Amino acid sequence: MTPQTIGVIGAGLMGHGIAYLLAAAGHTVRIYDPSAEWRNSLTARLNAARELLDGDAGLIARISAHDAMAPAMQGAGFVFEAAPEKLPLKQQLFAELEALTAPTAILASNSSAIPSTRIGEKLKHRDRVIGTHFWNPPHLVPLVEVTQNEFTSMDTVHKTMDLLRDAGRNPVHIKRDIPGFVGNRLQHALKREAIALVAAGVCDADTIDEVVKTGFGARMAVLGPMEQSDLVGTDLTLDIQNVLLADLNRDTEPTQYLKDLVASGKVGMRAGEGLRKWTPQTADGVRDRLRRLLAEQAKAKRTRT
Repeated sequence: MTPQTIGVIGAGLMGHGIAYLLAAAGHTVRIYDPSAEWRNSLTARLNAARELLDGDAGLIARISAHDAMAPAMQGAGFVFEAAPEKLPLKQQLFAELEALTAPTAILASNSSAIPSTRIGEKLKHRDRVIGTHFWNPPHLVPLVEVTQNEFTSMDTVHKTMDLLRDAGRNPVHIKRDIPGFVGNRLQHALKREAIALVAAGVCDADTIDEVVKTGFGARMAVLGPMEQSDLVGTDLTLDIQNVLLADLNRDTEPTQYLKDLVASGKVGMRAGEGLRKWTPQTADGVRDRLRRLLAEQAKAKRTRT
């Protein structure tokens, strides 16, 4: 693909990874972030990603950080927004982007759950607004959910998917702009049942993770739920659902168990306790294990292609 100028809003966890993978594909990337802390640490984080993936040292030079939006977005053909998950903030950013970019520039939101319909609802040119949900970390996880809303043009969809495919991602076309899209709806359906099982005393959180990692999770990278259902037979799938579905958790809001954890400050690894207990060493071990696994998979994919 012909190199382009691409804007990224946000230099944080998602923004720097999006910038890295697009720069690695040969594009010039300008990142806007009002936080001096995020801007100042950007080069170190980009170099950490490059070293993990054995990337070309020259790609870092194609990325620049800016404290003002206008110079960062000048001449951008694409803009990827990776700001905090707050609808008013995203709406404000997109209104500014509409004024700063050409009408042909594609404006994409990396929101994990907020429909792009809501994000772009105050814009004049809504055909160029699209959802692009990258998964964390975006330079290691290949999936991107490309979600069109009722105003998104098919030209916008095709151009976005082509750009991401050329950058080595696996874009999938989500045809309806619903909260959570596909991946997070599946993930949180699993989490709802998992947390409910712990809250009901069926098992502890350690057991949940062991069941997933050493059971069906061990095969999910190569066998999706639809493939697995066809593998065993839809007749068996129906028989199991006839027994099981009526007994699954059906809460329409988070369980009180989860609310109580958050209210008591047990918010996960950074606090030393959440659904499980953590030391700095065990938390770092999980992060390192995940990062290395994803990096090896990314390098293996690059070698095959």
